[in-house]
Amino acid sequence: MSTTDLLRLVIGDERDVFLLRQRGRQVAAAAGLDGQNQIRVATALSDIGRELVREEVATTAVFRLRRGPDPALLVELSWQTPVTPAGPGWDTARRLMTDLVLTATGVTLVKTVPQAVVLDEDLLRDLRESTGASALDELRAQNQELLETLENLEAKSAELERLNDELEETNRGVVALYQELSDELEQTNQGVVALYAELDAKSAELRDAAAARIRFWSNISHELRAPINSVVGLTRLLAGPGGDPMTDDQRHHVDLINESAATLLALVNELLDTAKAESGSLKPRTAPVALDHVIAQLRSAVRPMLRSGEVQLVVEELPALRPLVTDETMLVRILRNVLSNAVKFTKRGEIRFTAELGPGPDEVRFVVTDTGIGIPPEEQDRVFEEFYQVPSALQVGASGTGLGLSYARKLAEILGGSLCLSSTPGVGTEVVLTLPTAKDEFAQPAPVMCALVADGDEKCRARLREALAGLAADVVEAEDGRSALNLAKERRPDLVLVSADAPLMSGSAVLSVLRLDPDLAGVPVVIVCGDDPGGLARSVHGLGAAMLHEARISPESVGRAVRDAQLTARRTDSR
Repeated sequence: MSTTDLLRLVIGDERDVFLLRQRGRQVAAAAGLDGQNQIRVATALSDIGRELVREEVATTAVFRLRRGPDPALLVELSWQTPVTPAGPGWDTARRLMTDLVLTATGVTLVKTVPQAVVLDEDLLRDLRESTGASALDELRAQNQELLETLENLEAKSAELERLNDELEETNRGVVALYQELSDELEQTNQGVVALYAELDAKSAELRDAAAARIRFWSNISHELRAPINSVVGLTRLLAGPGGDPMTDDQRHHVDLINESAATLLALVNELLDTAKAESGSLKPRTAPVALDHVIAQLRSAVRPMLRSGEVQLVVEELPALRPLVTDETMLVRILRNVLSNAVKFTKRGEIRFTAELGPGPDEVRFVVTDTGIGIPPEEQDRVFEEFYQVPSALQVGASGTGLGLSYARKLAEILGGSLCLSSTPGVGTEVVLTLPTAKDEFAQPAPVMCALVADGDEKCRARLREALAGLAADVVEAEDGRSALNLAKERRPDLVLVSADAPLMSGSAVLSVLRLDPDLAGVPVVIVCGDDPGGLARSVHGLGAAMLHEARISPESVGRAVRDAQLTARRTDSR
């Protein structure tokens, strides 16, 4: 970087200090510095000059301009006598200048100037030729600078006062707005609490109504099953080889009675099982399932049902699958219902049954496809409704109650899976059953870092806390459902156990809110309930949670419930 010499001065007495100050301000002006920076340069030179004169140090001052990427005004002060750079004047210079570079024989004061600096050559020539103003003139100039500075300070003070008034007015508006929002929020919270209370009351009414309906179904089913079994048994005795001889018409009538009684018994059994499924009392008994045996059993049961030789049952070879641990009876009932529907509505072509891995890493799919009449798009959701049958020509001659697919889907949900279909009218239907796989019935749940327990009963919370020992590193507790939600949002637990009857907000309400929160939707949840949960079991399983009876809390039962909740949460999250 190049430098240009601008001016040279010798400082020996107080008069020279006045001249140094004056020339410093003028050279700063020639170098393009604004008024404030001109005063800073002049003040720094004046204070250091007085320090040097006080110590009787003869000093030479050289003004230079440094050009290049970092342009600056340089004032080099040099002396022969050793100087200690300490004192108020030196402190002032350090504050006002960009940098002070000390050497053994002097100091260089640095002040950064604008990049595109253009020197005022005429002003520099006048400065070199001028002998300088008198001390009185310099004092007048300093007084003028002081007056200008005071005026600037006064203007800035007035501006600060104005801004402070505006800020106070804004603060008053913010406080008023905050108070208004707080009042509105409090009213909203009161409305939400009232709404939750109303929802809980409606839920209780619905549970009572569902429980009454289920009790009615169960009682009627039990009352009907005994006489129907008697009718079936008697007709079989009449038609058996040891019975009395009958004419062809008599045997035909007995066969009709037997067939009608068997159909009625199937309807009663479906009604009873549907009632159990809705009440949550239909519990799966999981065990390792031999799929080859199940498929052979289904093949033997379905082939006699085929209408004619124009329909073929194709069972694909079983691939290598992970061991399936589920309720075999429920699995067979689901697949038998699906296959029997395919047989009823397929006049020609084939019914194909396959089992395969996926779609998730811990899932298996059972697929039944047929070349039957198909289902119109507007009817495909309704086929899973209870007692609903799609109007069709084949439906007239097909026996059924309309409970098959509804019952099959309930069983699939109880097993932790799903049942869905896709269909094209005139082409056929595909029904897919997806079930989770597991190692065995006593598979251990995954340990968690933080578990949240919410129950109004302190003793119940203590039992749950003890049962979670060794499973959860940290257990936090809440006395009501609303506090549980606040803790869940704050702590982000890995597991939530909440009482179905938690104060302020029920367990099902807490579960619903958690499932709507994107950050907490995948958290495993266990609902702790008492006897006769009614429709609660259906909503809990539908929202991907597990249930635990409060009278059977133990490390083993809690571990199984947590395991079920974790498996269900993973499946729900993957979908």
